[in-house]
This record gives sequence, structure tokens and C-alpha cells, in this order.
Amino acid sequence: MKLLRTGSKGQEQAAILDADGQIRSLAGIVNDIDASVLAPAGLARLRALDLSTLPVIAAGARIGTPWVGCGKFICIGLNYADHAAEAGMPIPAEPILFAKAVSAIQGPNDPVVMPRDSVKTDWEVELGVVIGTRARYVEVAQALEHVAGYCVVNDVSEREYQLERGGTWDKGKGCDTFGPVGPWLVTPDEVGDPQQLALSLEVNGRRVQNGSTATMIFTVAELISYVSRFMTLEPGDIISTGTPPGVGMGLKPTPQFLRAGDTMALSIAGLGEQRQTVHAWDAAVLDA
Repeated sequence: MKLLRTGSKGQEQAAILDADGQIRSLAGIVNDIDASVLAPAGLARLRALDLSTLPVIAAGARIGTPWVGCGKFICIGLNYADHAAEAGMPIPAEPILFAKAVSAIQGPNDPVVMPRDSVKTDWEVELGVVIGTRARYVEVAQALEHVAGYCVVNDVSEREYQLERGGTWDKGKGCDTFGPVGPWLVTPDEVGDPQQLALSLEVNGRRVQNGSTATMIFTVAELISYVSRFMTLEPGDIISTGTPPGVGMGLKPTPQFLRAGDTMALSIAGLGEQRQTVHAWDAAVLDA
């Protein structure tokens, strides 16, 4: 299944994509796509629906975040060997964990607003893993049983804030609008092997990232198991699993960073596409 939410900010309604690509309303079926829907019983209930009986939502409506109730936005650094190389950093012996503020989460096509005075805002296409059942000290062999679905994530990053402002990565990762997710949350039965997904990202129509989850250092199952040793993962939490090479910071001979008016287009096979326009700092755009 491909679950999504449509409508203006704060007024989104739960929806599902049918086999013909039409968006069907889940109004009256669920209140929202929340922890109860992400649980196995909730997904089974939706799977049993005859989608042809559900109202069609007209094309063109804004697409919001595919689910609500994300308590933790956990990210993995340097999880592709070739990305670590372009960053000039060693391959990690264990997963590198950091957090994005949940306030960074937004719809897949909403504008990205650079922080005030930013000069090193960068892009990162990543596979997002959304938790459906509580995970605490889970074994690798059982880890994928805790997944409700997968989605596209743009781990937008301000590199000066991340690397030149006193240590921790979080301050360059959690800015408002720095966490576009969606357009859909795709259930595992439609995704198949999460380690065989192509990822790509374009800036102003130029392909800059082109990779595959097959080259991850730590697999999705390994990441869920690892993170669950340090914190309990709850339904609605997301793990963003790292990015392949081609980020602006690593481009040769000269790094390239985002400027106002730039567009990003990113996709993962089977999980849909995102497109964002970049804006200079503007509180009115943030609050629109």
C-alpha cells in the first residue's frame, strides 16, 4: 500500500493511492495515519479495503507528510562507503547516529527555506524507515518485522552549522524545512528487499546523486537493531539511513551549495518523487 495525506497545512486528510495512481480518501475509515494505523492490525484493516469504493481526491492537492506522530527522527551518518570517501572521512566501525528535530519534518514538495545567512545548505537523498511496532533490543533477524513502511527523505543539511560551529551535527540538520518526507509511506510488501533500491537527486535538472541501497555499509535491519540498543523506537519514529555520494559538499573540483531559486528533485524506486524550491530566509514562507 501507498499511504499519504493531502490538503493544506494542518488540514490534511488520510488517503491511499490505488493501482491506477488515483488518490482515494480514507475519511470515515481512519481519523489519520497515526500509530494505530501503522500497527500491523491497522495496516491489515486498510489492506482489506476495496479501494474502488473510496472517494477520489482531485489531482493537484498539496501532499503533506504521509503520517503523523513522529517522536524521533534518527539519522545515520556516512552509511555509504563512497560517500564517506567523498567526505574525506573513514568508514565507521559502528553506525553514526544523530537526530533531526521533528519540527524539520514537512511535506515532500513544500519549499526549503535556508537559515538566515546560510551559505552551505546541502542536499541528501535518503531511504526513510518508519517504525510500526515498538522496537527495544531487537535482533537483526527480527528487525524488519517492526517496519510499517518506507519513504523518501531529503536530509537537507547546513554544512557550516554541522561541521564548523562547535562539534555536534544536529545544529546543521534540524533547521525548519530540513526534513521533507514522502510523498508516500509504502508498506514493506510493496517494497520487497530494502537493500535493492535505486536513489537519485537532481539540482536544477542536473543529476548529482545516483546510488543504490545495495551499497549501504549497515543494512536497514542492522540499523534498526543497533538503534534499538540505545533508545526504544516507537510507532511513527523514523530512521533516515544515510546518503550515497554526490552531495554538494563533496563535488569536485569545487563544492556546490544551494542558492535561492534552486530546485531539487529526488526519488527512490517504488517510493515516489519529491520536488522542492529553495528560498532564502523568509518567515512568511515558513508560516504560509
